[in-house]
Amino acid sequence: MRGALSALTVAGAMAIGIAPAHAAGNDDGKVRIGVLGDMSGVYSTGFSGRGAVAAVKMAVEDFGGEALGEEVEVLSADHQNKADIASATAREWIDREKVDVIMDLTNSAVGLAVQQLASNKGIITINTGAATSELTNEACTPYGIHYGYDTHALPVGTATAIVKNGGKKWFFITADYAFGHSLEKNTRAVVEELGGSVAGSVRAPLNTNDFSSYLLQAKSSGADVIGLANAGQDTTNAVKQANEFGIVSGGQSLAGMLVLISDVQSLGLDSTAGLQFTVGWYWDHDEQSREWTERYLDNGGTTPTFPHAALYSSTTAYLNAVEAAGTDESDAVRKAIGNKPIDDFFAKGGQIRDDGLLEHDMYLLKVKKPAESESRWDIATVERTIPGDQAYPPLSESGCAMLDN
Repeated sequence: MRGALSALTVAGAMAIGIAPAHAAGNDDGKVRIGVLGDMSGVYSTGFSGRGAVAAVKMAVEDFGGEALGEEVEVLSADHQNKADIASATAREWIDREKVDVIMDLTNSAVGLAVQQLASNKGIITINTGAATSELTNEACTPYGIHYGYDTHALPVGTATAIVKNGGKKWFFITADYAFGHSLEKNTRAVVEELGGSVAGSVRAPLNTNDFSSYLLQAKSSGADVIGLANAGQDTTNAVKQANEFGIVSGGQSLAGMLVLISDVQSLGLDSTAGLQFTVGWYWDHDEQSREWTERYLDNGGTTPTFPHAALYSSTTAYLNAVEAAGTDESDAVRKAIGNKPIDDFFAKGGQIRDDGLLEHDMYLLKVKKPAESESRWDIATVERTIPGDQAYPPLSESGCAMLDN
């Protein structure tokens, strides 16, 4: 399956029951999960970090701690938001540690690099933190799974709501790497399709501390809405400094295109009340989600964000696929994980498509006023459920991109 086979070819062979000519991956009967994330940087609080590792370990424990009669091992490492470090770690894990699946992969540059490297070696990757839609489009691979959200689904909720409420003219402050570029591109498409326009954009490096020059450009653009095509500490820094410049009080509004409840907590309800943003899951959406959140926090979890919930869900789905396949061989596991709907507290009636994308419902949230909040995590209401077939584009007939030798 390495080399010149496309994911569509792989999926077709699986569908008619043709087994691959080789055994892909580290099929030694011992399941090893690698959590490769941002453990110390800009995305370590809500996307990755200690909370991500806790979610994976909790899923393994809930599964019984074993698969194929052997104890499941969980490895973790910090990629420091650098694709070269991530790739070196992934290569060592695959070649020396015999890891079967690599998860988390927060940071789109990291996600793209590791997905390609791992797929060339016949190893499954499950991206829960990386957002770029390239993972299941131009950079799609037979073993790559994108689980939780992407840059197409986010603006379908947030930008649609803002434009329909009168925010027609936009200016973007964009994280200058694959994630930000993809998020701006997808948001632009939604804004323009709804009759809005884009006055301009400016790109800021990852982990920017001073947004003043970018915010002044946005302020002078005359835009109704300043779209923040960034995430994590970059988003919170930009919002804090925008308030210092009096941008919102001056009549312009901010649109956080990727916001987590950890960001809202950091900024405070006083400065975020009324903010709308799109997520793949919210802890207070139903009783099942509330029960999971309580157990997650009791098991060493941090903020109950949707990337952490996605890690728990995807770990469980992966282990179920291993048991169903009766092996940790990648082709058999990839076939099994795609054959069974994902129907749990995280994804109701979700399905992993042939291109690796988990298609499931998304949620538009609105931040509460301080007087409306009853607890630390009670920060938002669910304004709208966006069905998966509306949040994500149709499966491409051309399938995934070809793998390089």
